[in-house]
Amino acid sequence: MYEVKADALEESFDALTQADKIETLEADLAAMKGQVAAVQRSVAERPALDGVKGVEMDPARAAFVDKYIRRGQEAGLELKSVSGATGAAGGYAVPREIDAMIDSTLKAISPIRTVANVVKTGSAGYRKLVAAGGTPSGWASETGARAETGTPTFNEIAPPSGELFANPAASQTMLDDAQFDVEAWLSGEIAHEFANAEGAAFVNGSGTDQPKGFLTYTATDEADGVRAFGSLQYVASGAAGAFASSNPQDRLIDLVQSLKAPYRQGAAFVMNSSTLARIRKFKTSDGAFLWQPSLSAENPATLLGYPVIEAEDMPDVSADSLSIAFGNFQRGYVIAERNETSILRDPYSNKPFVHFYAVKRIGGAVTNSEAIKLMKFATS
Repeated sequence: MYEVKADALEESFDALTQADKIETLEADLAAMKGQVAAVQRSVAERPALDGVKGVEMDPARAAFVDKYIRRGQEAGLELKSVSGATGAAGGYAVPREIDAMIDSTLKAISPIRTVANVVKTGSAGYRKLVAAGGTPSGWASETGARAETGTPTFNEIAPPSGELFANPAASQTMLDDAQFDVEAWLSGEIAHEFANAEGAAFVNGSGTDQPKGFLTYTATDEADGVRAFGSLQYVASGAAGAFASSNPQDRLIDLVQSLKAPYRQGAAFVMNSSTLARIRKFKTSDGAFLWQPSLSAENPATLLGYPVIEAEDMPDVSADSLSIAFGNFQRGYVIAERNETSILRDPYSNKPFVHFYAVKRIGGAVTNSEAIKLMKFATS
């Protein structure tokens, strides 16, 4: 009996020892897992070495920059149809980061874009309807007959458009250099080339395969409601190729007052720096300058209480020149552009340089000829 009991007691001790071993192993395994997780967190939080891309880069952006721009690899990139009949633009879709940089730079250096009505379109066939005149009304007694009133007519505006393109180049050595910021260089080159081209087109564009500039529309001295639809009214400066010799500021006041009151809310002057230099010297009878400098970087300088936009594509003062525009460009001029900028990589045409052909379809036109007035430097 005593031997049997001793054997059972030893078996119970052995069972307890095995359970303790299992618990110990499980505790050690959990501790090891904790240490591995801490090491992983430490590696993830550690800043990248100098010249190494950040670990948080968007996969699409990384594929575009590292694979396509640097190495020309097309695998895994989204392809777009090059046909103009589809809604998407041709070539490779630009990542949102690059496209945003281009748009923000264009707004900063393209002055007309900052004041005009910019619309994003999904196709090249953008149209806008403009009602000519109001709806006539009449008076009647409580029980009197009501005759039919006139109906306003509609005019269709189809902004002329064209393909705005840029074709900057970089050597393969520059692209292979890890310190070279490909994105900043590419967006900066495209933005400056696009801004120079579209800035000139919005002012003086012919309307053939490009936007139609507001200075290329027919200009007449006829007032609103009398001149033909689509023509702009001008106010004469009082002298050929110059301001009037006496009280030249009076013609600027006439220009402002020629614009209807609802349009003056949000209106601005547009001229180049040479014309502005003349106006900045104008003084009132008590010696005060008409031009008021800006008190902060966010607010532009003002003339007669309205902002002044400097656009170097406006013509210099000369005989019969239309060198000053005043109006509400948000109501009077529309810029229609496609949503995507397309970039095609060409490493073959001009070795050892790699060209980046960027293209964007953009149009522009005057939509409301009553919202923009011009000053013509002539006697009448």
